[in-house]
Amino acid sequence: MQDDALIHHDFHCPYCDTPLTFVIDISQGSHDTWEDCHQCCAPIQLQAIVSPMTGELEAVITGRDDDVL
Repeated sequence: MQDDALIHHDFHCPYCDTPLTFVIDISQGSHDTWEDCHQCCAPIQLQAIVSPMTGELEAVITGRDDDVL
């Protein structure tokens, strides 16, 4: 894995609104993953959308555990 495949993504927890930064490995292509909030420990869905043409991160969608992403 190359360091340029790791993207730092800043967002706010959908539960407690704490600012967070997670590292996304775009070498995996588009994928879904779960991370826990560092403040409230709630499970957060992360959906990374990576362009199959350019390999660049197009979007990150976050949601609560009961959201449908």
